[in-house]
Amino acid sequence: MQGPRPVVLSGPSGAGKSTLLKKLLKDYENVFGFSVSHTTRQPRPGEVNGKDYHFVTREEMQKEIDAGEFIEHAEFSGNMYGTSKGAVQAVQAQNQICVLDIDIQGVKNIKKTDLNPIYISVQPPSIDILEKRLRDRKTETEESLMKRLTAARIDLELSKEPGLFDLVIINDDLEKAYSELKETLLEEIKKTQESRKS
Repeated sequence: MQGPRPVVLSGPSGAGKSTLLKKLLKDYENVFGFSVSHTTRQPRPGEVNGKDYHFVTREEMQKEIDAGEFIEHAEFSGNMYGTSKGAVQAVQAQNQICVLDIDIQGVKNIKKTDLNPIYISVQPPSIDILEKRLRDRKTETEESLMKRLTAARIDLELSKEPGLFDLVIINDDLEKAYSELKETLLEEIKKTQESRKS
């Protein structure tokens, strides 16, 4: 794959990946691109097809997976999610660092590909704090909350595997977490900015 090295951001729902990402995209306009994932779930209010997700049917998605078009895919809460090769290439073609927000299953799958990304895990200080953050969102039913917390426990356990991530960020202080993230990505950011100038 041509272009800047992608970045894999992993971590349980509620760990703060989206917040960190928003800061990054604001500070480095046009340096980062977001690969748009595919999902079989229904759009939430305000979500735009092709921008937030590629919303597809299970049949469509399975067909592309079988054809080897996906870097990773997983099933979560009864819906399929995945990242297609085309989605990443579209970002790299614009000389942008492709950001992939991927669960731990996906991280292990990507290790088997030739993507060669920078692997970063964003984690909550504790499961209790994670639960509070998820409850504060008020988007979860009790059942889906429990599912997410169970997934988070597994995620945090599996992410302890040595060498799986280049960087593990414990997000208890947003500014500190953000500066750790930025520092790790600085080299790629500079490369992207310099190749723009040339």
